[in-house]
Amino acid sequence: MREGAELATIRAIVRHEDGREIQIEVQIQRQGRTVVQVNKQRLARTRDLLGILRVSVFSPDDLELVKGAPGERRRFIDETMVSLALKNDARRLELDRILRQRNTLLRQANGRLTQDIEFTLDVWDEKLAAVGDEVGHQRAIVLAQLQPHVEDAYQHLAGAPLAVGIHYEPAWRRTGLANALKAARMDDLRRGVSTVGPHRDDIDLFLGTLPSRTHASQGEMRCLALSLRLGAHQLVAQQTDMTPLLVLDDVLSELDPQRCAALLSHLPRGQVVITTASVLPDTATPERILRIEGGQVVSE
Repeated sequence: MREGAELATIRAIVRHEDGREIQIEVQIQRQGRTVVQVNKQRLARTRDLLGILRVSVFSPDDLELVKGAPGERRRFIDETMVSLALKNDARRLELDRILRQRNTLLRQANGRLTQDIEFTLDVWDEKLAAVGDEVGHQRAIVLAQLQPHVEDAYQHLAGAPLAVGIHYEPAWRRTGLANALKAARMDDLRRGVSTVGPHRDDIDLFLGTLPSRTHASQGEMRCLALSLRLGAHQLVAQQTDMTPLLVLDDVLSELDPQRCAALLSHLPRGQVVITTASVLPDTATPERILRIEGGQVVSE
């Protein structure tokens, strides 16, 4: 949004591989809700765009996928799961709803386990165990499918046959979430929050045999973060009927010249948009270049 402006509008025409065209308009307001229209019909919820347009985005902030908090990695895999199947979005929303209700009850209990609180906790624990086990099971499946794509992307970018490991094995999955919730109940009551479940999971990333978060260099972390995005893009393209649009935001400034050249030679099929504030390398052969000058888009 331009400085001083009250709103910005983005319009796009999505052409599907079967020939269908869909017009999307998004109005971003400085104050108030974002308004989304599809074929001039306003959507009640922004997330209703899911399934209409799939986009894979890499930005410099994605370094947090490797070095950041566990929530960044959970968000990454959950978003990938939604891109693969829309039903995973409903499951994620249901998990969030159950956790909010359970945490509210734990806070209201104030550390006491009365008969009424125990009965209500049993109800929420049963719901949480059912949905949580499904989420954990699906995460494990998708991460196993994702790993070879990430490893392939990393080896192309790094120019070295280094193995990439993606490990997801939270302790509660060994006993089942129902048993883990039962064991953690008194601790949850004392803390007033749910301490076990998919919302507390982490995903461990390895380069070779070493954990990347503590042993990888900054360049290796950037390369791995980009490989995670490229791997997820390839997985979604492989398993769905819609090849995502790939957006690489300022990616060239994040990589050394050797890795930039490797990336440009390894771009997946489909439409790719690269944004950059620097000069394009000679190895880049874009079909079209759009330059932004003074807030205006100029075609070269």
